[in-house]
Amino acid sequence: EEEFKWLLQEEVHAVLRQLQDILKEASHRFALPTSGSGGAVKQENFVLSTSGTDQVKGVMTLQGDALCQADVNLKMPRNNQLLHFAFREDKQWKLQQIQDARNHVNQAIYLLMNRDVNYQFKTGLEVLKLMDAVMLQLSRARNRLTTPATLTLPEIASSGLTKMFTPALPPDILVNFYINLNKLCLTVYQLHVMQPSTTKSFKPAGGSVLHNPGAMFEFGSQRYEVCHVHKVECVVPWLNDALVFFTVSLQLCQQLKDKISVFSSYWNYRPY
Repeated sequence: EEEFKWLLQEEVHAVLRQLQDILKEASHRFALPTSGSGGAVKQENFVLSTSGTDQVKGVMTLQGDALCQADVNLKMPRNNQLLHFAFREDKQWKLQQIQDARNHVNQAIYLLMNRDVNYQFKTGLEVLKLMDAVMLQLSRARNRLTTPATLTLPEIASSGLTKMFTPALPPDILVNFYINLNKLCLTVYQLHVMQPSTTKSFKPAGGSVLHNPGAMFEFGSQRYEVCHVHKVECVVPWLNDALVFFTVSLQLCQQLKDKISVFSSYWNYRPY
């Protein structure tokens, strides 16, 4: 009982302080100033490419959770024609995954700090509930970065992203940006129009992170088929850091839960 009391009064608070420190570091990695601190977020340039092919090359400028510049070169396989398109100067593209992950981290920090400095935990159950709530936010933060949204091709075609470029994207090109783990990814789809006389049976593709050649869809009054897919990506180092911090924090939470559970079952402790 004395050991358990020490665990609740001393070790729990030490772990909570450690978690706060780690998660504040994670939050800082998202490079966004907290409200009131002013100061512009630094811009970082990333070159997107893939080994073994130069069909697509891109330079992206990331500023916190926003792509503020994008410059893409695309070599068309049919005629080796080189297309170039870039973001309009008045446009930037919010990466919702980064925004959501940061919000979940900040929510986890709030849960850890949301008590009086002299607060004492009275039961193991109280600590377990807090750890579960923190772990839920951390799992959601991690999942937002590791699990890009599945989109249908018509959703990509109607996305505001298609209106961001100058010159305007040709009707047979679709693009999509997303985060996958610690990488910033750009996918370019080249399409061809399916003629009414085609003998191919039309089967519209469902939602996917990455559509394959042969995927079909209808947009406007036209039917299209994906003929080429190009995916280029680059590692964003601070996203890598954030994912490591999430993993370490989740492990700390689980270790504390395990200790509480061992004490509870060993002494047949019944929290009220």
